[in-house]
Amino acid sequence: MEQKQKKKKGYGAGIVTGILATVLVSLLLLGGFRVITNTAGSYASGKVTEKEVSKKLNKLNALIDKYYLYEDEIDTDQLAEGIYSGYTSALGDKYTVYYDEDETKALMESTSGTFSGVGATLTKDADTGYATIVNVYEDSPAEKAGLKAGDILEKIDDHEVGDEQLDTVVSWIKGEKGTEVKITVLRDGEELELTATRDTIEVKTVSYEMKENQIGYIKVSEFDTVTYDQFKEALDDLEKQGMQGLIVDLRNNPGGSLDTVTNMLRLLLPEGTIVSTKDKNGKTDEITCDGTHEFKKPMAVLVNQYSASASEIFSGAVQDYGTAKIVGVTTYGKGVVQQLMDLGDGTCLKVTIAEYYTPNGRSINGKGVEPDVKVEYQYDEENPKADNQLDQALSTVQGEISESTQNR
Repeated sequence: MEQKQKKKKGYGAGIVTGILATVLVSLLLLGGFRVITNTAGSYASGKVTEKEVSKKLNKLNALIDKYYLYEDEIDTDQLAEGIYSGYTSALGDKYTVYYDEDETKALMESTSGTFSGVGATLTKDADTGYATIVNVYEDSPAEKAGLKAGDILEKIDDHEVGDEQLDTVVSWIKGEKGTEVKITVLRDGEELELTATRDTIEVKTVSYEMKENQIGYIKVSEFDTVTYDQFKEALDDLEKQGMQGLIVDLRNNPGGSLDTVTNMLRLLLPEGTIVSTKDKNGKTDEITCDGTHEFKKPMAVLVNQYSASASEIFSGAVQDYGTAKIVGVTTYGKGVVQQLMDLGDGTCLKVTIAEYYTPNGRSINGKGVEPDVKVEYQYDEENPKADNQLDQALSTVQGEISESTQNR
């Protein structure tokens, strides 16, 4: 692999001003950034001009050029990337993120359902901020390496995970098929260093089975491009088997594509609004359903504190229409929409553009979707496979089936 350009003394002559100009031009092309369009080139505060920022950056550059001990290790490309990512992170919005070329490639792969990696789903713990494994794909490199759900990520190769953005951590894990990645995790207070060999992962985002009393069960791990077809296939097959009720399990589902989740909801909801969004100018857009495939059998949706974004669009919609009972604990509370902006050089900006609302006009941002039937997960040491939340969902659906039968 070709090394990034490194320069020694005098590397910074004019580069900082050039970097700043590039940042401003790139963002201006996206439009909608008030920070760029203020009069006299001023920034959001109105107190700092472009000229003053350039002057200060050049001053920092001169001091680094003169005094920095490790000048042989200076990577000008990395400095530029640092300014771009720092510029967006200073907004204070954890969902607005700049992606370099490698991160952009990994991001695009992650939404397609096919990629080269280890086969594990990660999330950020809402309370601790730790990057945690919540799902390991069957027969994947992650499973073969010994990774398990609940592992807290500490290092990926030589990268400290810390409070890095989840997308950045994922980009470190993914890579060329056949290459190895060292993953250091914390499990039950013990630090473990595991090595996985990357492979092509065909993501199975949906699994399903028929439970007792003809209650169908569909587990959706994330909302990728491939998920809609997998979900429809599962729903159709369970119907053919004589399904009397349905459980959709969205626990530990971090979200995904808005198009995917709304298309899936069109297989379940009556006619009406699925979700609406409102941007910074107050413009409201609605995504609707024609009700052609309304699901009228008893249904429950399982959620937990890691059910986020598209999972909350799904659970909020079926709850508002009374299509399903929500079982579990309050969801994560990510009620904002992001859009990817192509910067034209292999990099991109993911920017928060709107807040979304459930069919009844509820905003769940920072609040989450509260369950109709609250039940905390309880681990059973004597029976590790026991699932008290699933048991409650089964009981809820069975109760509605029995009531429906009595009322005939």
